[in-house]
Amino acid sequence: MIRTTVLAVLLAASFPAFATEQAKAKPDLAKAKEIAEGVCVACHGADGNSPAAANPILAGQISEYLYKQLSNFKAADGKPAVRNNAIMGGMVAALSDEDMRNLAAYFSQQKMKPSLAKEEKLLAEGKTLWRMGDFEKGIPACAGCHGPAGAGLPVQYPRLAGQYAEYTASQLKTFRSHERANDSEKVMRTIAGKLSDHQIAAVAEYAAGLR
Repeated sequence: MIRTTVLAVLLAASFPAFATEQAKAKPDLAKAKEIAEGVCVACHGADGNSPAAANPILAGQISEYLYKQLSNFKAADGKPAVRNNAIMGGMVAALSDEDMRNLAAYFSQQKMKPSLAKEEKLLAEGKTLWRMGDFEKGIPACAGCHGPAGAGLPVQYPRLAGQYAEYTASQLKTFRSHERANDSEKVMRTIAGKLSDHQIAAVAEYAAGLR
């Protein structure tokens, strides 16, 4: 009886703390929507469906991945941003950590309006790279990290299915040049460094058509 009472007291005492943590973790989607409509809309659309191929579609992207990217754009503790981009650096400068988590959750829950593959002549080669890679050049299959259908593998790897081919290609090239260097263990810099411009165009085109 005593043991039961003690256990009940301990559980009761721990519940408020647990509830507080749960409440803290729950994203404020209404606040995120306000930020999206006021700050993000011009480049990414209010719902994360970018109107321009130069900017990524954020709708339906993995929340943890979006939060990482937003965090990486922000300079902190006197150190430069991990992901160097003047425009995005300015956009996230005034955002709190909570704001970034809210935005990541908000965009992840929006319905994606996927891009389309346009260059059919590139699709066959893109499909081979996506599914099998290029053994001779030491390029692994994209599907190994981003999934057979391009949905991504939380938490590390983004969804690429339906993303603008132009944006995907541009990011592969910035990884290749090391202009973008926020990939864990230099994975993408290593892979992109082995890809030709033609291969980049092919795999980006194929990813755009995935669903």
